[in-house]
Amino acid sequence: MRDSTGAFLIDRDPNYFSPVLNYLRHGKLIIDKNLLEEGVLAEAEFYQISSLVRLLKIRLKEKDDNSQSNKRTQQVYRVLQSHEDELTQMLSTLSDGWKCEQVINIGSGYSYECNQSEFLILASYQLDDSNSDQSPNKFIDKIQLP
Repeated sequence: MRDSTGAFLIDRDPNYFSPVLNYLRHGKLIIDKNLLEEGVLAEAEFYQISSLVRLLKIRLKEKDDNSQSNKRTQQVYRVLQSHEDELTQMLSTLSDGWKCEQVINIGSGYSYECNQSEFLILASYQLDDSNSDQSPNKFIDKIQLP
């Protein structure tokens, strides 16, 4: 679309066009901290500036890779005790992200009349940034006991 003087009118966001214009002027990409790189990428793609598109995609990938590597994780453990005849059921009832880490045979039970072995089950749950606002105790209570 042209105005009365014959100049082209392009209806785009001037805030996101500014880094594109500066890149074309001096070849360096400088983005204000209040702007999203994704918005500048959209402008670069609109104007088909392939070198800027490549540069922004590399930056976004590095930013995504860094955010993935900076995720904090915390391991929560729970020890469960089980008789030999309950062991299979106990293991099959671990749910909601709980994982069996180890099963330890601790011998026979406290009753001498019973010949069944006792087992300790070490279960773990991994807390990460997506569920870090919740306390580990909430996840401990989610183990379904028979």
